[in-house]
Amino acid sequence: MPHDRRIVITGMGMISPLGNQVDLFWERLLAGESGIAPLTQFKCDDIDVTFGGECREFNAEDYLEKKEIKRLDRFAQIAMAAAADAFKASGLEKGAGDPSRFGVIIGSGIGGLAELAEQTTRMNEKGPSKVSAFTIPKLMVNAASGNVSIMFGAKGPNTAVATACASATNAMGDAVHAIRRGDADVMITGGTEAALTRLGLSAFASMKALSTRNDAPTKASRPFDRDRDGFVMGEGAAIFIFEELERAKKRGARIWAEVLGYGMSGDANHITQPDELGRGGAAAMRGALKDAGLNPDQIEYVNAHGTGTPLGDVAETTAIKSVFGAHAYKLRISSTKSSIGHLLGASGGVELIATVMAIQNGIISPTINLENPAEGCDLNYTPLTPQDAKVTTAISNSFGFGGHNACIVVGKLR
Repeated sequence: MPHDRRIVITGMGMISPLGNQVDLFWERLLAGESGIAPLTQFKCDDIDVTFGGECREFNAEDYLEKKEIKRLDRFAQIAMAAAADAFKASGLEKGAGDPSRFGVIIGSGIGGLAELAEQTTRMNEKGPSKVSAFTIPKLMVNAASGNVSIMFGAKGPNTAVATACASATNAMGDAVHAIRRGDADVMITGGTEAALTRLGLSAFASMKALSTRNDAPTKASRPFDRDRDGFVMGEGAAIFIFEELERAKKRGARIWAEVLGYGMSGDANHITQPDELGRGGAAAMRGALKDAGLNPDQIEYVNAHGTGTPLGDVAETTAIKSVFGAHAYKLRISSTKSSIGHLLGASGGVELIATVMAIQNGIISPTINLENPAEGCDLNYTPLTPQDAKVTTAISNSFGFGGHNACIVVGKLR
């Protein structure tokens, strides 16, 4: 469907288990490196899972003042760092012209879990009067979007999205709508998550949702593989500058890709398990394609949600076949989570960066650890090594607990 106000990506920034710069992340992703390793930030030897995707190279002091750091949970710190890099890359000035036309929408599935756990412990051990006055401003899910808006003087639309692992993609979809409606000309958007804490890891481990491959962490995230045994927790942030096309062209901005379409749906099936036939995911993909005005055979690449869970990978494969039909076997597909784990509410953002880089460079990043495709997983998931491919149009999938499904279509500017 043609839209009067076209939207392009003019800046990208990230903090991830594979590095804190887009080019470095992409280089390591193509090299088949893994950002999964034994955890170092907290005690976990008494938990069933002892590894994950930490952002080991992140230092908050590289981006923020010490006083500021104390008032921010890690999930907001990494969002602000990624936003700073995206904003710098975009060439925008603070306030982006008219600040009322400049907004922020950032997703996070969980928010400040580390702060919640720390203050709960403090209250139980020292009493209610010892709970920090910064507790609520640090743990609330909108702390990332609120602080980023203050950081850049953005006075336009400002919200936060919490739809579990679909948060970043839903946030980006909302940003698309804000620009299309004429509520803003520039949006900072994406997702952030830092729930890789002792409490977060224990909770997911208790659900039996995680891989327990403690003896081989780099081999643990195995999307679409016969021997997959659950997902791997990660942390990180990916932030974009979405900008109205004519405005971006007028100022001579570098355009990374055009945002063509967005779709979302609900499974209405189970609070944690996907619909076995992938009907919700398929509906979101169809919605995104319809919004973009594209036929299924015009998509060349799918960045899959691909978590490495027994149910999820088969459901997503079924959904892709449902949407694309015979063309599904011509698609290039890959899962970024094989290299960095599952960044929960930030995953859709990091994966969109991988999707944009595939379009920019004509190469698909690999699904590492995919040695023996599982039954029901018979598509081209780019196993083990990158594949050269001309990619002009691609779709990125995000499916979350609660049955939230979100998909975004991007392509080369035409």
